Amino acid sequence: MAILVTKEGFAPDDWAEGSILPFDVLWTGQDLPEEGLAVEFPNDRDAADLRPWLARLELIRVAFPAMADGRGFSIARRLRAMGYAGRLRAAGPLIADQFRAAQRVGFDEIELPESVAGRQPEEQWRPRPSLSYQDRLAG
Repeated sequence: MAILVTKEGFAPDDWAEGSILPFDVLWTGQDLPEEGLAVEFPNDRDAADLRPWLARLELIRVAFPAMADGRGFSIARRLRAMGYAGRLRAAGPLIADQFRAAQRVGFDEIELPESVAGRQPEEQWRPRPSLSYQDRLAG
């Protein structure tokens, strides 16, 4: 079971299980749902590959296979720059120190494996005062 981290704290995943489609399914031509369209987007693809579906997608879950793999941050920034206004979710073993950066590039939430959430309690994800110049500019 995954745990979502939002600006309000930890929450259970509220997206219907099994309804996040693999990215490659978009290209198969099969019938896609008219509402609630969600996709798992690999971090080794170009964000522009989603352009034909941006208006229909309600949730994009960007894969983070490792906490040190930052390609998902670039994807999020590009999706927001292309006008995507739906839910944007980072999914993978990120750490609490990356939460603020994830929000800054456009992520609404982080989906953590339960094992990772257990090692990083909710209080570690709460906002902390920052001396970061970038945070002061964004604030």
